[in-house]
Amino acid sequence: MSTPAHRPQPRFDRGHTDDLMAYLGASPSPYHAVANAAARLEKAGFRQVAETDAWDAAAGGRYVVRGGALIAWYVPEGAGAHTPFRIVGAHTDSPNLRVKPLPDTGAHGWRQVAVEIYGGALLNTWLDRDLGLSGRITLRDGSTRLVTVDRPLLRVPQLAVHLDRSVNTDGLKLDRQRHMQPVWGLGEAHEGDLISFVADELDVDAADIVGWDLMPHPVEPPAYLGRDRELVAGPRMDNLLSVHAATAALASAVTTTGKDLPYIPVLAAFDHEENGSQSDTGADGPLLGTVLERSVLARGGTFEDRSRAFAGTVCLSSDTGHAVHPNYAERHDPTHQPRANGGPILKVNVNMRYATDGSGRAVFAEVCERAGVPWQAFVSHNAMPCGTTIGPITAARHGITTVDIGVAILSMHSARELCGADDPFHLANALTAFLEG
Repeated sequence: MSTPAHRPQPRFDRGHTDDLMAYLGASPSPYHAVANAAARLEKAGFRQVAETDAWDAAAGGRYVVRGGALIAWYVPEGAGAHTPFRIVGAHTDSPNLRVKPLPDTGAHGWRQVAVEIYGGALLNTWLDRDLGLSGRITLRDGSTRLVTVDRPLLRVPQLAVHLDRSVNTDGLKLDRQRHMQPVWGLGEAHEGDLISFVADELDVDAADIVGWDLMPHPVEPPAYLGRDRELVAGPRMDNLLSVHAATAALASAVTTTGKDLPYIPVLAAFDHEENGSQSDTGADGPLLGTVLERSVLARGGTFEDRSRAFAGTVCLSSDTGHAVHPNYAERHDPTHQPRANGGPILKVNVNMRYATDGSGRAVFAEVCERAGVPWQAFVSHNAMPCGTTIGPITAARHGITTVDIGVAILSMHSARELCGADDPFHLANALTAFLEG
């Protein structure tokens, strides 16, 4: 753990954590997360641009939305075509359950919704939990609408202990196909029931709904936890905690420093990290590179300018990591044990599951010192497989210097995760210092 020699006045405090909890509650799907981040950027003076339009060279903030992804950037006055970027990367998706194309199913007098497992969800945490329904629908005219049914609607019921006497000795064994289908009523299933229900909720004609990307979500709101309220429990911290911090940092950087920024600050919030990032809205797709190149070209740049800009660019890839677990400390490296409220973590893996190297460590250490926040280092136990995130993908795809960081949490990939209440604003302060250069 490292503590800065001096502590500048922080930009964010516990009020940032309060705002994070509101953001988590209002963002049950990647599409909601993007819409809410965009609304916050609009308040900071950013404007949305369409990918199908020509882009101009004017200074100011812009953002692009594509599905569950958002790329935002701010061009300072006088920025050259070869001005480097400072990028904060994150992802909007979380492991969960997703509604299938033919959702109406059931058995033995129970009406159910057919779901598919998205990402590496910790399945047992979805049992016996009140679930709402969220996502988006696509109408016949090609437009989309957000869906938010934020009340108890579905439930994945666990088998009673009387019918599985060994569950507490041999462990819970869940079949992903048979055991994870939620119930939502009684009676016989009829084709079109779920979409008709959604149509009524949105006051649209069910016949006009031609596509949907829907997912159950826990309706229990985020909450402070502990005797001294020093912890936060909530859904989708992996990785909306980073999306929220990056959005706040970008808005703060441009509002405070604006035209004097030495770099072009960028927020890249991708979808589909939890299943490999290979999509048109994922980090392994062309979206970020296309946006950055178009920004260079809009300012009259050439391929030479693009290459110079990318060579001077640095990305902080921010994703949650593992805090040391008090009940499973042996699963962690004995000399690298990040703690809640110990500040953001620097993720290192010599096999490049994380993109950080020694030079990246220097960048992050300087940023945290300038922001006045503590930081910690994380590596995996040598006998445990190391996870990964968008950092190595960003570095390899774009040739951009990338550093993997994040906030240490418990219960990663659970329907409800846990972090220190101070770490979200520590991260936001570090990201602000980074974007301000």
